Amino acid sequence: MSDSVPRVTLNNGVEMPQLGFGVFQISNEDVTDAVLAALECGYRSIDTAAGYYNEVGVGQAIASSGVPRGELFITTKLANDDHGYDSALRAFNESLERLAMDYVDLYLIHWPVPTRNRYVETWRALERIYSEGRSRSIGVSNFLIPHLQRLLDETEVTPAVNQIEIHPYLQQQELRRFGREHGILPEAYSPLAQGEVLRDPVITGLAERYGKTPAQVVLRWHIQSGNIVIPKSNTPARIKENFEIFDFELSTPDIRAIDGLDRGARTGADPATFVG
Repeated sequence: MSDSVPRVTLNNGVEMPQLGFGVFQISNEDVTDAVLAALECGYRSIDTAAGYYNEVGVGQAIASSGVPRGELFITTKLANDDHGYDSALRAFNESLERLAMDYVDLYLIHWPVPTRNRYVETWRALERIYSEGRSRSIGVSNFLIPHLQRLLDETEVTPAVNQIEIHPYLQQQELRRFGREHGILPEAYSPLAQGEVLRDPVITGLAERYGKTPAQVVLRWHIQSGNIVIPKSNTPARIKENFEIFDFELSTPDIRAIDGLDRGARTGADPATFVG
């Protein structure tokens, strides 16, 4: 049940489930069934984005699920082509329309796109959205330390979350530490490195010892490491498996063994150069 999922408190006092359901690369046609399956398992946090082109399907799933909106935590993100103050305000309104919602719980700048140098004015648009209560919290995704520092220096509201690629092969310890020092919580996407870490001998050995799958071991490592984590799947059995990580706990030596796998290996784009 959803009661088993720990909640983290964001820097503005809003509570967010530590485990959520991601819908990256799930088509709009398939996403409704996937989100309904996730809600049936007990997920209450759903993460989408304008750039995933499935907000409509996500909204349809939530509307038909029977789960009260107030029990859900919905995140969406600004597309890269919509950077800029006025563009961001317009894009947010369009996301709300596609989701068929009056508000979201977390709105993120999806990428900093530093070559365009508009993320500061874009953030000011998110500050306005937040001040109007149309997003209960605001944050960023794929921001590196220099991008975060500019927001801290030049704007008023500190991001609540930085959603970044984190998995045993890319742990981003320095970035996570900087965020925590400033009240910005890390949220892990690609938490299983698109499956790459699931064959690692350390992970498979721990899975055998704990009687869990490799994916469950890695997701448990995220939880115990303090990451918010959003695994994605459109397979009901896998969606359920990824949720069943609260009936065991990794020992401190086993956490450290996984910590030792860091090799700085990205599976996605580099935020310093990605323009979308």
